[in-house]
Amino acid sequence: MKKSFLFIGAFLILGVSIFAQREVKSDEIKVIDLAQDTKRHVIIAQGRSDLYNGHPTTTLLPDGKTMFCVWTEDHGGPAGPMKRSDDGGLTWSGLLDVPKSWYNVKNCPAIYQLKNPQGKSRIFVFAGEDATSNIMQQAYSEDNGKTWTDMKPNGLTTVMPFCTVESIDNGKRLLAMSNIRRPGETKEERSNVVTQSISEDGGLTWSPWKIVADSIGLKLCEPFLVRSPDGKQLLCLMRENTTRESYYMVSNDEGRSWSPYKKLPKALYGDRHVAKYTADGRLVVVFRDTGKESSTRPHFVAWVGKYEDIIKGNQGQYKVKLLHSYAGTDNGYPGLELLPDQTLVATTYIKYTDGPEKHSVVSTRFKLSETDKMLK
Repeated sequence: MKKSFLFIGAFLILGVSIFAQREVKSDEIKVIDLAQDTKRHVIIAQGRSDLYNGHPTTTLLPDGKTMFCVWTEDHGGPAGPMKRSDDGGLTWSGLLDVPKSWYNVKNCPAIYQLKNPQGKSRIFVFAGEDATSNIMQQAYSEDNGKTWTDMKPNGLTTVMPFCTVESIDNGKRLLAMSNIRRPGETKEERSNVVTQSISEDGGLTWSPWKIVADSIGLKLCEPFLVRSPDGKQLLCLMRENTTRESYYMVSNDEGRSWSPYKKLPKALYGDRHVAKYTADGRLVVVFRDTGKESSTRPHFVAWVGKYEDIIKGNQGQYKVKLLHSYAGTDNGYPGLELLPDQTLVATTYIKYTDGPEKHSVVSTRFKLSETDKMLK
C-alpha cells in the first residue's frame, strides 16, 4: 500500500511538473497552415532552372485593384522587372516596358506611393545601388505607372534601398528608413546600423542619413514602420543578422527620437517585416520566420495580433504558414496589400517546389474571417 501511495504521489508530482513546464511556455502560439492550399497561390514570375526571381515588393493603387510588383533577376541582381495587375493580384501583365537604366541598378527594389505636402502623388521605385557605387537609386511615375523616369542616384550611400516610408507631421514630411554599414567601421565585418532620412518634397530629395539604432555585436537592419492605432506613436520593427532574433523601438515624436530597442515577442522573430491593419483593427505582419523554436521556421508566415501585443510583449493571436520554402531561409522581402473586401495579398520570392526550378515570385491570398474560423 505504501508503495502504491508513493507511486501515485510521484505521478502527481511529475504531472504537476509537466503541467508547469507547459504553462511556462508562454511563447507558444497557435499556427494555421495554408501553405498547401494552392488555390490561393498566384505565380507572378515563374522560376526556371536558369532563372532566379527574387526580392519583390508591391503597391496597391487607391482604386483598390491596380497593383504593381517589382523584383530582381538573380539574388540581389538587376532590378528592372515589373508587372501590373488590374484585378487585385489575381492575374498579371507581361513584363512592363521600363527605362533601360533600371536594369543597370540592382538589389531589392522597393515600390511606394508617396505624396508631397501639396497632395501630389507619385509612385517611386528605389533600388540599392548601380554598377559603380553603393549610392541608392530612384525613379518615379506621375501618371499611375504608365510612364517612368530613369533611375538616378539620390545621394544616400546604402546597403538596402528604403525598407519603409511613412508620412509624418500631418503629411508635411516623409520619414524613410533603411540600413547601412557603420561609418568608419574597423571592428565588425559587414556591420549594419539602422538609419533614417527625411523628405520635404514628396520623395524627390532626401536629407543625409541619421543613425537611429546601432550596437556592437548586433546587426540591426531592414526596419519597418507601423503607426499606432491612435496615430500618436511610431513602432519600428527590425531584423537582426547575428542572433536571428528581432527587435523593435518606438518614437513618440514622429521619429525625432527613439526609445532603446528591445526584443520582439518570439512569435515575431523574422526577417523583413511588412504590416497592414485590417478593418477590425488587428495587425497582420508577414515575414521570413527565423525563430529557432518556431514550428514554421524558415518559411513565409503571417502573424496576427494587436499593436498592443507587441508593446506589451505578448505573443499575439496566431500565426499563419503562408508558403513553404524548399530553399530554407531564402524567401521573404514581401509585399502585403489589403483589398477593399479585406482580402490580404502577400507576395514573396520563394523556391516554390522541390524540383529544378529556381525561385519564383508568388503571392497568396487569405482573409482573417477565414483563418479565424480555422482557429476555432
